[in-house]
Amino acid sequence: MNTYFQKTHQRAFGTFPLAGDVARDAILAAAEAGYRAFDTAQMYGNEAETGEALAATGLKRDEMCITTKVHPDNFSEDAFMASVERSLKDLKLDFVDVLLLHWPPVDGEVGPSLELLQKAKDQGLTQNIGVSNYTIAMMKKAVTVVDAPIVTNQVEFHPLLNQDTLLAGANDVGIPLSSYSSVARGEVFKHPEFAEIGAGYGKSAAQVVLRWIIQKGVSINTMSTKPENIRANFDIMDFTLSHVDMARIEKLTQTGYRIVGSDLVPWAPEWD
Repeated sequence: MNTYFQKTHQRAFGTFPLAGDVARDAILAAAEAGYRAFDTAQMYGNEAETGEALAATGLKRDEMCITTKVHPDNFSEDAFMASVERSLKDLKLDFVDVLLLHWPPVDGEVGPSLELLQKAKDQGLTQNIGVSNYTIAMMKKAVTVVDAPIVTNQVEFHPLLNQDTLLAGANDVGIPLSSYSSVARGEVFKHPEFAEIGAGYGKSAAQVVLRWIIQKGVSINTMSTKPENIRANFDIMDFTLSHVDMARIEKLTQTGYRIVGSDLVPWAPEWD
């Protein structure tokens, strides 16, 4: 079974942009709420705080699914493994459950960094490997480069952006998607449809959004610093959106609201 589709792992607690005591308190609240999957990255600059918080949860190592991501600046032979070893030291771990490439490389040539990712798995630094922000063409290339299954392509995915083409391409190549910016950094709350739909299920607008993503077959990453919101974001498995409500939400994907583009990340690929 894909690690992100185990009982609790399909709902991961994301740590961007948390730092310091705020990060520690939020992660502890997430663990108390039931989260067992936690997502960080070299780029976030909070792996040390994440490691301290996870150690303080008292959870057993085999209860948790811990993901981190390699910064594109470390996609070279002399930097890659050293950067992963630093991440493990900061996280207080012998290995991570999932190691992702955070972005495609600046030059767009994905092969060399994928080979280094496979090497990290071969050396026991991670149990699973994956990618982030890959296009369909990049995913097709990836499965020809590495031997290990690619457990996810983590991408921007929410109901205000039509990612059906990317999702279909991912399904065709056998790489599940996982979402970041799952509530479009709050933009979804400007649309009354989510709260209206939620009222029929006794759920909030945010819970409707997250449930929609899950029902699309995409695992989720969510972040909050408020314990009540952390709990609510996790509490989305006790209802199912109807086909009518799914279709109503689907119409909103035509909004075309994309957060992460070349204006924010200059080397972002041309999206599908």
